[in-house]
Amino acid sequence: MTQLGLLARIEARPEYADKVEDLLRGALQLARQEEHTVTWFAFRQGPTTFGVFDTFDDEEGRQGHLRGRIAAALTEAAATMLSEAPDIRPVDLLAVKLP
Repeated sequence: MTQLGLLARIEARPEYADKVEDLLRGALQLARQEEHTVTWFAFRQGPTTFGVFDTFDDEEGRQGHLRGRIAAALTEAAATMLSEAPDIRPVDLLAVKLP
């Protein structure tokens, strides 16, 4: 059962907002390749504020995702495209509805 998640808040530098959007759109292909990532959502909350929410069946999957290619791409982007390091927080899911 999907019971664990990650919620990330990503703040882009204004001049890089479009590039951060492109990075997140492109990361969908990486998320599809992750065997233990159950769901993955990238979203935009404002002109420079983005986020990612993803879910996992177990802690092994969540930790694997944190060591994966998407996290590495965000870490690499942080130095130039982000105004601060991504704020990534683990969450415990209380209720889930999936198709």
